[in-house]
Amino acid sequence: MIPRLSPARRGPVVAALGTAMTVSWASSYYIPAVLAAPMAHDLGLSPVWVFGAFSMALVVSAIVGPCAGARIDGTGGRGVLILSNLVFATGLVLLAIAHTPLVLFTGWAVIGLGMGIGLYEAGFATLTAIYGKEARAPITGITLIAGFASTVGWPLSGLMLATWGWREACLGWALIHLCLALPLNAMLPHRMAAPHVAGQRATELSRTSKWAMVLLALVFAATTFNATAMAAHLPGLLQHAGASTAVAIAAGALIGPAQVAARMFEFSLLRQFHPLSSARLAAVAHPVAAVTLVTFGGPAAFAFALLHGAGNGILTIVKGTLPLAVFGAAGYGQRLGWLNAPARILQAAAPLAFGAALATWGLSAIWLAAGIGMAATVALVLLKHSNRPD
Repeated sequence: MIPRLSPARRGPVVAALGTAMTVSWASSYYIPAVLAAPMAHDLGLSPVWVFGAFSMALVVSAIVGPCAGARIDGTGGRGVLILSNLVFATGLVLLAIAHTPLVLFTGWAVIGLGMGIGLYEAGFATLTAIYGKEARAPITGITLIAGFASTVGWPLSGLMLATWGWREACLGWALIHLCLALPLNAMLPHRMAAPHVAGQRATELSRTSKWAMVLLALVFAATTFNATAMAAHLPGLLQHAGASTAVAIAAGALIGPAQVAARMFEFSLLRQFHPLSSARLAAVAHPVAAVTLVTFGGPAAFAFALLHGAGNGILTIVKGTLPLAVFGAAGYGQRLGWLNAPARILQAAAPLAFGAALATWGLSAIWLAAGIGMAATVALVLLKHSNRPD
């Protein structure tokens, strides 16, 4: 029997983990947008090298994710998340002292290790270890908080860059990990389920639910590809549709609020429904947005951004709640790691692949993303409702 925390304890747990997750996202996934150019200039490299090192970090995170999830299944997530803060800090220090490409890539590889054991998958697995099948609301809660990682991270990175320089900005993030995120993760409760029971159940499910695993892996990979492609190329895509530069930037700025608003909608109203219903609704949002943009052109830029952002916001939650609803809590962390491994690899390739499509086809490149979004929607239609007891 997995112990449950009282609802009164959930608020502090969600606040602590959500804040620590915000630091982890802001200091890894979101720093290249601000620091890649000065980092490359100082080392005498093209920014492509820095983004290549970042892509390598995503691949590293995909490799270590299942192992981290299995560890959390067996011992709980507190220790793994504390370790992630130490690893993130080490990688950031390596970036700060990098004067050669070798040290630069080593630093990003270490950060990739931190991403594999310290981002959403680890956070979702930690909450499932604490709350079992009651983790849906806490999972939504930490995504509501960490959804502001770019809102906090980009300005703070920019402020440290302008005040001190990019090396000192990396050291600043390392200190934030050690002085803020690590103590917050240390406040998380312990959870010790019987490791042999969790492992037995995970093996049983792997034999009987391979089709569901394949479908979910496809969904996660497809939606992650689209989210990353749009994050990298949305302004350019909207300009191809006829929007001005100012309109394209303004529309892109709506994605963050749309994501948060959609997560609040999921937390309040959609939580009454099975996560599969939320997933289907969210997955079809991007294809609908694509049809709207092609049909109406530049004037539909804001509608496209709102639809895409809302769908992406809910899908972030679904990546934690849907495997829990379909497979149950036993073996959840390891399973989530395997499900997200293809997504991480496609995430690394998405900016380059969609950028090439946009350069070759112009606005018609949107049909590539729309087709990928429809493939995810069909996979979710084929997936059946399932609720496994723990």
